Amino acid sequence: PGGTFLIARNGHIVYEKSFGEIAGRPFKNDDLYRLASMTKAVTSVAIMQLVEQGKVNLDAPVYDYIPAFKDQVVLDEFNPADSSYTTVPVEKPVTIRNLMTHTSGIVYGSFNPGKLMAVYEKFDMNVGFSHEEWTTEEWINRLAEVPLAHQPGARFSYGLNMDVMGRIVEVISGQKLDQYFKEYIFDVVGMPDTYFYLPESKFNRLAPVAIKVNGAYQSADNLGMGALVDYPKQGPRDFFAGGAGLTSSIIDYTKFIETLVEGGGDLLGKEAMAEMTKDQLPVVINDYENYPKGSDGSFALGFQLYQDKPTKKSPKSPGTYEWSGYFNTQFFIDPQEQMVFVGMTQIGDFQGGNFWNGMYELIYDGLQ
Repeated sequence: PGGTFLIARNGHIVYEKSFGEIAGRPFKNDDLYRLASMTKAVTSVAIMQLVEQGKVNLDAPVYDYIPAFKDQVVLDEFNPADSSYTTVPVEKPVTIRNLMTHTSGIVYGSFNPGKLMAVYEKFDMNVGFSHEEWTTEEWINRLAEVPLAHQPGARFSYGLNMDVMGRIVEVISGQKLDQYFKEYIFDVVGMPDTYFYLPESKFNRLAPVAIKVNGAYQSADNLGMGALVDYPKQGPRDFFAGGAGLTSSIIDYTKFIETLVEGGGDLLGKEAMAEMTKDQLPVVINDYENYPKGSDGSFALGFQLYQDKPTKKSPKSPGTYEWSGYFNTQFFIDPQEQMVFVGMTQIGDFQGGNFWNGMYELIYDGLQ
């Protein structure tokens, strides 16, 4: 159905265009988009700011900051007849680094049909964007009670890890996550259109979400994962999802990642940036020597990391880091080319691999 797309190189925007529509509403350059998991990059920067200040130790147990994570257990046997289960103790505690690399054993229940979805449902944990009753503290303390999918460090398992990190930002700073982000990231970079919950004056700029029904796209209302499509309009609340809750404009988000490609700018020092963007899996995976290495690269602190030589299928330079969002938003940061890309669509059931890969080929072909 369309969206908004932007490329910047050497600090200058070289392409910015919106096209398409949903239910007769055209996309515009100043639309506000649900970032979903592109929120994780912002939370990663917030944590690394606290690491720089000596307030967070990447290798400390999570329970040093949130006591509810003491004495966690791992899912063992599961009975599908009644969703009962048994557990075993953790062999070692989950660390901050485990959370930032998704190697903790905390997952997204809603992305794992079967026993994990059933266990998360027992705890009302199939939540990702917002909740009308819980605070962030209540949510994360409840999450600490859910059995881990595997022993910490056993493997990469994508999940609610950065939401725990968002709560740690609150604990250490003494501020709500939205307040911390505004003071130490949004106001520093100049991001006036980025929020967990939009002010009413900006409701009309929120892009609609589309899903495909009988072969045609139409506006969606219900997302699942504990939220309606209009969750950005449902504030104020004290629930801030550090893994998926932000809404932003393409210009705001570009300003944020431009700061990273420039070496951290006013957000982070070079040492913290280097740690955040290096391969972390050899450090956090228990048996890395025998761990299957993925063709799409490795993982840094909050980002997928490309390390192989570019190919036609994957033309990004070694050292490129990136992530995406549930509504088919994408970004990448290519330090070698001094280039960033942000693509904003709002499609609820579209994986879009061929679409994005084709776009990346065009972008890199244009550099020749």
